[in-house]
Amino acid sequence: MAQPTLAVVGATGSVGTVMLELLSSRRNVWGEIRLLATARSAGKELSCRGEQLTVRELTPEAFDGVDVAMFDVPDDVSREWAPIAAARGVTVVDNSAAFRMDADVPLVVPEVNKEAVRDRPRNIVSNANCTVMAMIMAIAPLHREYGLRELVLASYQAASGAGQIGVDTLHDQLSKVAGDRSLGSRPGNVRQAVGDDLGPFPAPLALNVVPWSGVQEPLGWSSEELKLRNESRKILGLPALKVSATCVRVPVVTGHSIAVHAVFGSEVDADGARQALRGAPGVILVDDPEAGEFPMPIDAVGTDPSWVGRIRRAMDDPRALDLFVTGDNMRKGAALNTVQIAELIAAEMK
Repeated sequence: MAQPTLAVVGATGSVGTVMLELLSSRRNVWGEIRLLATARSAGKELSCRGEQLTVRELTPEAFDGVDVAMFDVPDDVSREWAPIAAARGVTVVDNSAAFRMDADVPLVVPEVNKEAVRDRPRNIVSNANCTVMAMIMAIAPLHREYGLRELVLASYQAASGAGQIGVDTLHDQLSKVAGDRSLGSRPGNVRQAVGDDLGPFPAPLALNVVPWSGVQEPLGWSSEELKLRNESRKILGLPALKVSATCVRVPVVTGHSIAVHAVFGSEVDADGARQALRGAPGVILVDDPEAGEFPMPIDAVGTDPSWVGRIRRAMDDPRALDLFVTGDNMRKGAALNTVQIAELIAAEMK
């Protein structure tokens, strides 16, 4: 049988670019690859698998003959176009938040719950939130070992989580504050130096951390905090899991980090946890504080695994672990997981 045809929707975006890199470097399971984007980007040429491909305009007809489509577009575009593609017989792997909590759409992280990909009544499979992804890779093997009961999380989210505009805003602000060593030592002087150019953030990000990520939800929570709760429950199959999160934007270009306090149903120990993580797929253990070796975004950027370290048993609860996780939010957090799900579906089509 011929190899399946793949469409990449949103191919010109920052995550779409990483998708094309991954399609070029991973084992080739695809026949034709079609690149689709808005009319504004149609006609552009992009490189994939060593060939130049012309971007086509996103239209219903563009999906004719396509078997699998990877979507990296805003939620509202996914809501409109994923059902159109699915109605034309395409299996959609969607990287947006549009369908993640839909009961008829599996939310899949292949290393954790790949069997869920087979049950897709709407012909749509969702990719998890990038912060959830980094954290869940480390938590799933610990859950299998000890039985997870509760998570208390603080995220440290990179500027690129807000798209290319987030990265550009951070770099612009850093160039404005570089060289003036008085900045950050008096109230208001960082705001004054940065000016009104806050980009997608509610406050200056340079020389600062902003305890907010996402949009306003009821009772003071942000959308990113609720995603950590709701998506973790769905991926792990634990609908009653207690989760409390505080999401913080930090002046890092790429790589989301999470400080995790996890409470389990049985007693835990740090060495046992390290053992469980050492053999876990998609996880790299970086846990040698004496040698200054920690999981940090400047090292994890551009790599595929979740980096995990600072593992210690809680002082006041023998059933609780504290640990720190970081991962590239553009790769495993977005593009790589989407590609992995698409490859699972391609394997079904043999």
